[in-house]
Amino acid sequence: MNRKISRICFILIAVLVSFCMPDMIFAADYSKTLAKWSRQQTFREPGSIGSLEMKVIYYSAEYVQALIEEEAEKNLWTADEKENYAYQLLKTLNMDEMIPIYVQFKNNGPSMHMSPFDEQVDLWAGRKKLKLVDYDRRFNFRLQGERDGLIFFPRYDEKGKSNLENVSSVKLSFNSGIHMFIRGSSVDFIWDVHKDSPEAFYKGRAATRLELDRLIKRIEKLNAEKRDLENKLNELNNELSSVNKRVEELQKQ
Repeated sequence: MNRKISRICFILIAVLVSFCMPDMIFAADYSKTLAKWSRQQTFREPGSIGSLEMKVIYYSAEYVQALIEEEAEKNLWTADEKENYAYQLLKTLNMDEMIPIYVQFKNNGPSMHMSPFDEQVDLWAGRKKLKLVDYDRRFNFRLQGERDGLIFFPRYDEKGKSNLENVSSVKLSFNSGIHMFIRGSSVDFIWDVHKDSPEAFYKGRAATRLELDRLIKRIEKLNAEKRDLENKLNELNNELSSVNKRVEELQKQ
């Protein structure tokens, strides 16, 4: 009887392990993919107790997909919950217009003074230098301890051409003046992006919601422009009426 119970327990454990193993493998794969797009550097000054740690993450299509899948698996989300998370994430990252990068500073050394922050960092797409379009304004304040946030570079130039077209790698460069521990002309982080294709995200339900958001904003903008034009037309009509009236008065004299 004991042997029979032991055998049943062994079979149940084996079944449970067979179900769990794929999830464990997938989780490991997600972690590997997420780590692939993360970069980190640490700076120390001889004789100093503290250090400066810098961590950056390039939001590639591969990274974002792995992040969505990992969160969905970890939280046991339904398909709708997963879709909603993808929508909120893509809305925040604005990847169809911007190149988003996550930046984290852990400064246990002398205080950092990076204002204006948009003059301290550039993104090199091949030989083209891209300037910040938007960033977390907290990076402009004195920094002691930990701070993180998103920074954004333009995905397209003024003519609508992709800044990443035919580009094999990008380099994020911080001015060495952001901290006294840094030696050299800049702090660089490099990613291979030639296979990155975020366009794939802008399909499906999340993409439909994002497009709807954009169209609603476009309608609001066009309505505002329409009101301005109508107000201008009314001003012109009033002025024209006043001028015509004066002309008639002069002609009667």
